[in-house]
Amino acid sequence: MSQQDVSRVVMAAARRPLHGRVGLVAAVVVVLGEAGWLIAGLPGAALVSDLGAVAVSSWAAVVCAGVARRHPAPLRRFWALLALTMALAAIGRIVWTVERLAEHALPHTPLVGALFTVGIVTGTAALLCSLAAPRSLVWQIRTLLDGVIVGLALIPVAWVVAFRDIAAADLADPLRTFGLLYPMFDLMQLTILVAVAGPARPMWRALTLIGASLATRAAADVVYVSLVAADRYAPGHPIDLCWPLSYLLIGAATRNPPPARDDGGEDNGESPLPPWWRVALPYLPVGAAIVAVVLARRPTGQTPELIFVGMMALLGVLALRQGLAANENLRLVARLRRLAYSDQLTGLANRLTFTRRLRRALRDGGPVAVLLLDLDGFKQVNDRFGHAAGDRLLITIAERMRDAVGDDGMIARLGGDEFAVLVDRDRSLPPERLAERLLAALEPLPGEEDLGVHPSASIGIAEYGPQHTSHTDLLRDADIAMYAAKEAGKSAYRICTPGLREAAVSRAELIAELRRAVDEGQLLMEFQPIVDLATGTVRSAEALVRWRHPRLGVLPPARFLPLAEETGLILAIDRWVIHQACRAAAAWRKHAPEVTVAVNIAAAHVRRPDLIATVTGATAAAGLAPRALTLELTESALIDGSEAVLERLHQLRELGVRIAIDDFGTGYSSLSYLHRIPATELKIDRSFVSRLDADDARAYATVEMVNRLAGAFDLAVVAEGVETGTQHAAVAAIGCLHGQGWRYGRPATLSELLTTLTPIDAAR
Repeated sequence: MSQQDVSRVVMAAARRPLHGRVGLVAAVVVVLGEAGWLIAGLPGAALVSDLGAVAVSSWAAVVCAGVARRHPAPLRRFWALLALTMALAAIGRIVWTVERLAEHALPHTPLVGALFTVGIVTGTAALLCSLAAPRSLVWQIRTLLDGVIVGLALIPVAWVVAFRDIAAADLADPLRTFGLLYPMFDLMQLTILVAVAGPARPMWRALTLIGASLATRAAADVVYVSLVAADRYAPGHPIDLCWPLSYLLIGAATRNPPPARDDGGEDNGESPLPPWWRVALPYLPVGAAIVAVVLARRPTGQTPELIFVGMMALLGVLALRQGLAANENLRLVARLRRLAYSDQLTGLANRLTFTRRLRRALRDGGPVAVLLLDLDGFKQVNDRFGHAAGDRLLITIAERMRDAVGDDGMIARLGGDEFAVLVDRDRSLPPERLAERLLAALEPLPGEEDLGVHPSASIGIAEYGPQHTSHTDLLRDADIAMYAAKEAGKSAYRICTPGLREAAVSRAELIAELRRAVDEGQLLMEFQPIVDLATGTVRSAEALVRWRHPRLGVLPPARFLPLAEETGLILAIDRWVIHQACRAAAAWRKHAPEVTVAVNIAAAHVRRPDLIATVTGATAAAGLAPRALTLELTESALIDGSEAVLERLHQLRELGVRIAIDDFGTGYSSLSYLHRIPATELKIDRSFVSRLDADDARAYATVEMVNRLAGAFDLAVVAEGVETGTQHAAVAAIGCLHGQGWRYGRPATLSELLTTLTPIDAAR
């Protein structure tokens, strides 16, 4: 039942006409009036109790039928069956009354027995159609059998408690014997209600009232049977009040709308895990039944026929119930195997299955190869269209790859967007050919290219050989080859070679050493001056980090910063650089108060909200004015940002920190960002400046265009990579105000920089 359906039911309940409440009040008045009449022992108590029961059960049937029309399925069936149950109770009580008045005795007749029996069946069916009942047919049958087990198990208990002194002649009439079993039917229904309204589901108040009704009726039937067994029951006894009271509770239950579902959707058919007492519920009375059978044996050693028949029926139902349990266990085992060995999204084998098959293939000998696939650009699909679209794409890709592999290998999803193919035994298809087939299968179909949601794949191939000691070595080599395919431009495959393996090992060692370098203070700072092209005066200096490697010597940023970005170490390095640069700038500003410092910031750091705290903390600790600090950001860092990133940059500008766009011209959407980001300067990439030596007209035009663009946006310009006099003359002629490069000074330590804080002969 959906949230929308529940809302409609609640609104309908709110608009319920006044006569519905009037009917409830009238039913309460009838029950209270009957109670006073029976307790006072007034004349005609038997007829009053019969008429009261007929009136209240008829009212309950009417209100249940009315509420059934306002509810969607399956609640419509639930209330309709309850309405039929109440109608059968009213008809049965009418027939009971007529036959009692005609025969002047308790009317245990076939018609009365049939009406009440059908009422038990419809009432039980209603419980199994309730909102809380399981949707699975097997679970419904099992719940029904649980109730039957409880009812049958209580037959010998009831014999010991209430029926033991009944003469055999009194039980000769099967209808009279059947009438004595009503308490067991009540307890059977109560057991079913407890089972379907367990704590794993939200409790519905209507079921609570219906449970109270069943408990009231069970108590009444127990007392009735005890009185009949002792031959002390007479129509009009105060216990008769319990039956109309039970009908009243069912009528009152119609005024409670169902609870809203937590998931807001339809039942998915999955039954919640029951508590321990729910599992033990049908078996608890069985032990009491066994004890009662022993106590019920006559002095002759014979077991009463009713007990014998009841125990045989109990054994049969128990056998059926255990058969269902065994079948459920088998289904559960099969489902657990599917969950354990297959991927739930794509239906492919999972990592566990792939690993087991790979290890078995290696034990069996013969050629074995592994193809490791990683989708290119899948993260962008999730970020742009959401994870639901990503899941649908994974399902589609898995189907294409399954068709491409066919019988030539086993394909598995290892997790996320990573897949693997195992090729073993006497393969007829080389792994390279299979990789080509996979890449072809992943090419977008006509029309899919415009959607931009169909990533390619990078494939790494590793074949088992003497250099491998286990399956993990083989998977490691496939992973190495896969990353080599990504570096080669993606949508490609690579085979793992000794050279690739050696490079990967060196890379892993370098990453481990880089972690120690940050902690052990192996990093050092150098500064490259940025000069005024007209006067040669040093206006600023860019802080450049170096790694003093204990074995490889001093490493430039290009050697280790990409690794730092991949591993997340770039954040710690950036913080260290910012603090060191601010302290250095504070020292040299004592000699040259106008010289500022520029620091490169990684894209990952720009996206972090603590960037502002890092900058303010570093400038405050060094005693440096924020306006003396320039943060250099690449175009990719800005393009991959968000509104939060832009807001963060505006906050930095409000503090006085300058923002420079580094390597300008190498991105693909800089112009759009110039309208939004609070930049203060552009740095023309060295790739354009280096071509000015060759009298490259296009390079000259590019630099000139960038300079004009910067002027239009009131931005300063720094020409990077100026190394020769020709380049210097060209950028100066174009009108660039500042330059940076070996022409003006190589990166140097702070002490070396202090000696250059004097005008440099720009014409030199």
